[in-house]
Amino acid sequence: MSKRRIIPLAVRPVAPQLRAALAAPPQLVLYIHFPWCVRKCPYCDFNSHAVRAEGIPEAAYLNALLADIEAALPQVWGRRVHSIFIGGGTPSLISPAGLERLLSGARMLLPLAADCEITLEANPGTLEADHFAEFRAAGVTRLSLGIQSFDDVMLQRIGRIHGAAEARRAAELAHRHFATFNFDLMYALPGQTLDGALQDIETALEFAPPHLSCYHLTMEPNTAFGAHPPSGLPDDDHAADMQEAIEAYLAAAGYQHYETSAFARPGHRCSHNLNYWRFGDYLGVGAGAHSKLSSHAGIWREMRHKHPAAYLAGAGHGDFVQERHEIANAALPFEFMMNALRLTEGVPAALFAERTGLSLVAIETQLVEARQAGLLEADAQMLCPTLKGQRFLNNLLERFLDEQEA
Repeated sequence: MSKRRIIPLAVRPVAPQLRAALAAPPQLVLYIHFPWCVRKCPYCDFNSHAVRAEGIPEAAYLNALLADIEAALPQVWGRRVHSIFIGGGTPSLISPAGLERLLSGARMLLPLAADCEITLEANPGTLEADHFAEFRAAGVTRLSLGIQSFDDVMLQRIGRIHGAAEARRAAELAHRHFATFNFDLMYALPGQTLDGALQDIETALEFAPPHLSCYHLTMEPNTAFGAHPPSGLPDDDHAADMQEAIEAYLAAAGYQHYETSAFARPGHRCSHNLNYWRFGDYLGVGAGAHSKLSSHAGIWREMRHKHPAAYLAGAGHGDFVQERHEIANAALPFEFMMNALRLTEGVPAALFAERTGLSLVAIETQLVEARQAGLLEADAQMLCPTLKGQRFLNNLLERFLDEQEA
């Protein structure tokens, strides 16, 4: 990163601001949640369920999704949608005809940008991969493929139901049918070595993916691995060595490390995720989906009914939202930074006021302290985590927590 002159930030008393005041709402995107998988992975803490376990037909769920979008129209009226992300679960279990119906219905209800990015998450199962060409014909412009590893032993240890051969075949089909696509890969797997982690990266690059997401396997609460961690997990030092080696390998291969876990060739950054990280707005529909919506009245978060059966029951009488609350002014700095400081290049300083409605002066003390700790580059132009800040991101973010919540 090029050096720039640091403009001192002076600590001074700040007058309380009663309400965030947005000049205009930010960019809007749409998230659609498909909650079913063939089998839930032991590390997964997403809202997913064994496929069709509740006996809910695909058509009934698609009806509910489109009704959910229609019911939300008054909240987003007139706003253009810049990307659609269909996540899960395993959305590639949707039939091609069902996906075409879903996307056609969304286009009828919402104005989409001419260059709207439409991402579908997929797993490398044989049946799903056979439909990649049909998914592209239905309007999907970007595929996100959950490879995790190209090593049969590693895949078995983390409970994946596909094997290395299926992963390679799906990767080849993604390359054949999509101009832009992503591979999800994991490292710090049970018994994994540094060479093994780099071998997965090397194999992935054989298929020339424009985008890679590389995640550290974590033991999340309320998961099978959280309750019973597998043996042979690399310690923190070995996991850090893997992370640094992966970053160096991908940099040498021409990938830009633009977010904590995301690497892309020029022109292939995920615009949907960038909107999250820049604290943009998103409408989330489907079981357990989350929304963040801004207006002159404030910034609100919503969550749809979480269990698919409850979501379908609510849809029967137009009740999709389980929880709704306004983000308090005191919580906005942390909410903003929790997203923006994942970007390795940072964000323009002016974006804080633009997206929160609060003056940057409101967090001047925290900015100065983070800068003095070597975690943040902060001046009148940019807010950017240092390399140390990227490595110790949680420590950096804690500085922006509301004192009542810390």
